[in-house]
Amino acid sequence: MLISSEKLSLFVLASVGILLIPGPNVIYVVTRSIAQGRAAGIASVLGINLATLTYTVAAALGLAAILLASAPDFNVVKWAGAAYLVCMGIRAFLSKGALEAIQPRKDGLFRVFAEGYVVNLLNPKVAFFIFAFLPQFADPSHGQVVLQILALGGLFALLAIFSDGSYALLASSLGRWLQRNPYYFKRQRYVTGSIYIVLGVTSAFTGSHHK
Repeated sequence: MLISSEKLSLFVLASVGILLIPGPNVIYVVTRSIAQGRAAGIASVLGINLATLTYTVAAALGLAAILLASAPDFNVVKWAGAAYLVCMGIRAFLSKGALEAIQPRKDGLFRVFAEGYVVNLLNPKVAFFIFAFLPQFADPSHGQVVLQILALGGLFALLAIFSDGSYALLASSLGRWLQRNPYYFKRQRYVTGSIYIVLGVTSAFTGSHHK
C-alpha cells in the first residue's frame, strides 16, 4: 500500500481541521459567489485548487524547495500576488457600476477560473504549506515519496474543493438576498474593493497560512 491506512486517516483529519479555518482563498471565493453567483464561485474554487495541485507537483519534483530557499524569488512572488489583489480592489472602487469590476464577460467563468488560479499561484504561502505539510505523511518504506506526495496533494485538493465549494454555495445563496437589497447593491463596489485590498495586504504582511 502506497500510504498506510493509519497515516492516511491522520492526514484526512488534519486536512479537514485546516480547511475548516477560513483563509484568504475562502474570502476570494465568498466575494466571487456573492457578486456573481454559484457558477462563478465554483469556477473560482476549481481555479484555486488547480494552483494547489500545481504546487503539489512542484513540491514532489523539488521545485518548491528551490523557491523557498531563495528569499529574493520568494519576495518577488509574494509582492506580485499582493499587488494583483490590491489592483483588483482599486479597480472595484473606481468602477462606475456596482458589479462592473468583477462582472464576467461572455467567457466570464473561464476568466473567474483563471483569476482564481493566479490568486492562489501567486500566494507563496501555499508553497510553504504544501512543502511543509505533505512530506510529514510520506513514508519512504512504502514506495516512491514523489508518488505519495502527489497522492496526498490530490486528496487535499479534493477535500478543499468540497470545503471551499460549500462556502461558494452558501455565499451565492446569501448573495441573491444581498443583491435584492438596494443599499447593498449601491455600496457593493466598496465592499468588494475593500475585501480585495485587505486580502492583498494580508497576503503580503502575515505569516504562512494554509491557503
